[in-house]
Amino acid sequence: MKAAMLEIHKGAAICEDSLVFRFSRSSGPGGQNVNKVNTRVTVFLDIAGDKNFSAEQKKRIYLRLATRVNKQGILRVVCQKYRTQKANRTAAVERLVDLLRWALEKKKVRKKTKVPYVSKQKRLEEKKRRSILKQQRTRVKL
Repeated sequence: MKAAMLEIHKGAAICEDSLVFRFSRSSGPGGQNVNKVNTRVTVFLDIAGDKNFSAEQKKRIYLRLATRVNKQGILRVVCQKYRTQKANRTAAVERLVDLLRWALEKKKVRKKTKVPYVSKQKRLEEKKRRSILKQQRTRVKL
């Protein structure tokens, strides 16, 4: 059986086989079940060793997800939101994909534009009005 590919970005996808899951006891919802069942899911993805990402993409991931990637280049995502291990596993994978999409997204470069003529005129008119108002407040010396 072939593992599913998770589409991250144009030209970037990860194989589900490259994800490592670790399960532990959750502090989230579940009542007494929390003390017995390992519902918390931690997902690890080795960014440094993954061949699906280019050097530029890896650099962008390291910069934008610096708090989640350790020194070995492993990205870590935790989920303990739900009562079942399956739901937490699905949520953790979705969160991982969302984080990678956000990290790989290129920011649009802002083009500098000229201040419109009308805006300049409005600003100058307002300055004149304020100036006249303040001049009217001053006392006239006799």
